[in-house]
Amino acid sequence: MPGASFPSRAATAWCEWKGRAAYFDVVGGGRRAPRAAWHYPTPVAAYAVLAGHVAVMPGLVDACFVDGERVRPQEGGFYGGWITDRVVGPFKGGPGSWGW
Repeated sequence: MPGASFPSRAATAWCEWKGRAAYFDVVGGGRRAPRAAWHYPTPVAAYAVLAGHVAVMPGLVDACFVDGERVRPQEGGFYGGWITDRVVGPFKGGPGSWGW
């Protein structure tokens, strides 16, 4: 979504490793992708580097690109992974992958 912005927080959730996540709707091109982005406003110390950054769920927006390559969203609705030809799996999210 060209020109996307991150308006007011839509919801929050808790990650057992990183702490409280706050979600945003992504708005651009006259469209809204609800809860398509998130951040950790005050992550636990081990993930402090995440503060000030926003992640985008590629499967919830029109397209995401890395170095000109269109990202393939990680399977399932739980993970926000960005899969490209340079990323090696296996990847969680597909059928039968929850327990490993």
